[in-house]
Amino acid sequence: MSDNWPRIAYFVLLLIALSGYLLVEMRKDFGKSLRQMLAWGLIFLGLIAGFGLWDDIRKNIAPPQIVEGNRIELPMAVDGHFYIDLRLNGVEVPFMVDTGASDIALRRKDAERAGIEMDRLSYTGFASTANGTVSTAPVRIGLIEIGDISDEDVRADVVEGDLDISLLGMSYLRRFARVGFEGETMVLER
Repeated sequence: MSDNWPRIAYFVLLLIALSGYLLVEMRKDFGKSLRQMLAWGLIFLGLIAGFGLWDDIRKNIAPPQIVEGNRIELPMAVDGHFYIDLRLNGVEVPFMVDTGASDIALRRKDAERAGIEMDRLSYTGFASTANGTVSTAPVRIGLIEIGDISDEDVRADVVEGDLDISLLGMSYLRRFARVGFEGETMVLER
């Protein structure tokens, strides 16, 4: 408590000064002053709401990916990564593009949704991740699609450990003729 008393004193003095100002101003025209206070309060609440919802608003304003023929544009996300939604065996799965990953690394949940039989997996491989070494099970994805681009019988690994999101590694990125950057946009072209 002794460390906070200067802060408390400051806020009490600020509150007294603000209250005094409001009393003097509101005496002249109470209705007008009340309307102005409400307007500024709503503006303040709107700014707070906009700041808190910025990530959701940004996703709606800037699409997460643009697919035109054989060209895919992925804008950089707020966290500095690039994300892409692919259809695996007809099921949409979100991925983070990871040029440091050798292969496609699927979360167990995404692999199951894509129709991979989880009880038949054999975790015989290992992968080094930022969280340490994890066991992996090699699988084949029957069909990967995005826009007009499709690939059949693609090798991937199901990761036994927890991943926040499935990773799209270099084994798949090498299928593109061009992987480049235009400002803060990753461009994949076939």
